[in-house]
Amino acid sequence: MDEIYSIKIPVFEGPLDLLLHLIRENKLDIYDIPIALITSQYLEYIQMMKELNLEIAGEFLVMAATLIHIKSRMLLPPDEEVPAEESEDPRHELVQRLLEYQAFKEAALTLKQRETEWIRIFQRKPLSDEDEEGIYLSDLNLFDLLDAFKKILETAPPEAGTITRDTLTVKDKIHFIMDTLEGEEAVRFEDLFKDGVTRDQLIVTFIALLELIRLGLLRAYQERDFGNIWVIRQKVDIPVNYADYDETIK
Repeated sequence: MDEIYSIKIPVFEGPLDLLLHLIRENKLDIYDIPIALITSQYLEYIQMMKELNLEIAGEFLVMAATLIHIKSRMLLPPDEEVPAEESEDPRHELVQRLLEYQAFKEAALTLKQRETEWIRIFQRKPLSDEDEEGIYLSDLNLFDLLDAFKKILETAPPEAGTITRDTLTVKDKIHFIMDTLEGEEAVRFEDLFKDGVTRDQLIVTFIALLELIRLGLLRAYQERDFGNIWVIRQKVDIPVNYADYDETIK
């Protein structure tokens, strides 16, 4: 029997990042989160991350349990003995955590922008911030990439079977991506998947892309909101031990 491939890649963001992503994508009021909708979508992301064999930190599962608990509390009838103005919203603690986390994220982004501005004083703007035509590019997080990949995956024909050593390797896809970017400043996200005929091929290509981003060899950017996604090669020389991607992944 062929040896089954499984790949474990550390997740770049945490559960609060995912919740803020869902709130932003659904254009929701953070003070009035429709908990049933958010819980459903959150669990869909967890399922997709499992399908991609991403290593899911325990805190993601803890947050899933928290969302389900809040949802169940909101389904209970209100306690008639407690005045409405004194009853606590089951979402209150979660909202406070999200607001505090969002404030820290915004502060970190401000510091990063200031650092970039100082760097630009002494050198030309790189393509990672603005291309020669002046198109502004913004960083993407893991969940933005998952959204884009989900659209590509929906076009693949459903299939049964497993990824085996004889058919697909992450090492091969890493070579493919790096070769595609050879001599190019950037390529479109979807162009990395144009040779992927099957669902398994698309998944392995995406995992290879995430690994290269994690290693700092590539970065992903988007032209404003809902614009084209670009994958850009970083000007760094980091040795990659390709033998690491020949091992069985569970």
